[in-house]
Amino acid sequence: MKTNNWQQALPELYACADKLTRELLDTASIITMPADSTVFRQGDACKNYLIILEGKVKVFTRTENGREIVLYRLGHGDACVLTTSCLFGKKSYPAEGITETSVTALAIPSEKFNQAVQKSSAFREMVFAAFSAHLSELITLVEAVAFGKIEVRLAKYLIDHRDEKNILSSTHQKISTELGSAREVISRQLKEMESKGYIKINRGQICLTDVDALHDICNRQP
Repeated sequence: MKTNNWQQALPELYACADKLTRELLDTASIITMPADSTVFRQGDACKNYLIILEGKVKVFTRTENGREIVLYRLGHGDACVLTTSCLFGKKSYPAEGITETSVTALAIPSEKFNQAVQKSSAFREMVFAAFSAHLSELITLVEAVAFGKIEVRLAKYLIDHRDEKNILSSTHQKISTELGSAREVISRQLKEMESKGYIKINRGQICLTDVDALHDICNRQP
């Protein structure tokens, strides 16, 4: 259910928030963005601490040759680790954020954010908990890209993102972006899986025909 009331949208946060944090969030601006809106661009100054009330934001980076890799996604109750880092270090954004759905979020100005971090232990714990969660995601991503076999990562992605009919609606380009690989590499891996009977590739869809075989790939030792 759509709501612009942070107390209703984030009841767990409301329950553990102290008076200062509640006052801060009560007075924070509420922003709304339609799908495919730019939340921030690489090089932008960081002016607000955002808490997602509803919707999804994709945070990604782009290499010099135009390749993209998804760093993480933000959903209900999340705050961006890059935003936190930029606010603490007074740095510009090193990546980009785009809404994947319509988004409603709380926007806390940087000055009020810094004051609350200093004065409220409850707010400080909330900020660092969100920071820690997404930092762990980033470390896991770096390890996977640097050391993980693309065949294993691809098999896991197919399994994790299939629907109840074992179908994944996606393109080779989108999958390559999600996994931080080249489209040609993903296409080659998918064709090899298809030749072995593990999947069937259709336009814009991939049907998983042998899920057990894909699980076996995921369980292979590096």
